[in-house]
Amino acid sequence: MAIVDQAKANFILSTLKNMEYGSVIITVHDGNITQIDKTEKTRFASKSARVKDQK
Repeated sequence: MAIVDQAKANFILSTLKNMEYGSVIITVHDGNITQIDKTEKTRFASKSARVKDQK
């Protein structure tokens, strides 16, 4: 198992801390992190949820 570069580890942790909904994909080649993909989702309350909250 390769040692993870501290800068890469900090980047991954920062990405996770700042994300409410989504996913992080870490691509590894030959034991080294080569790519980090972030997909972030924005969720809106549905109309039925807003109606329930108003009652």
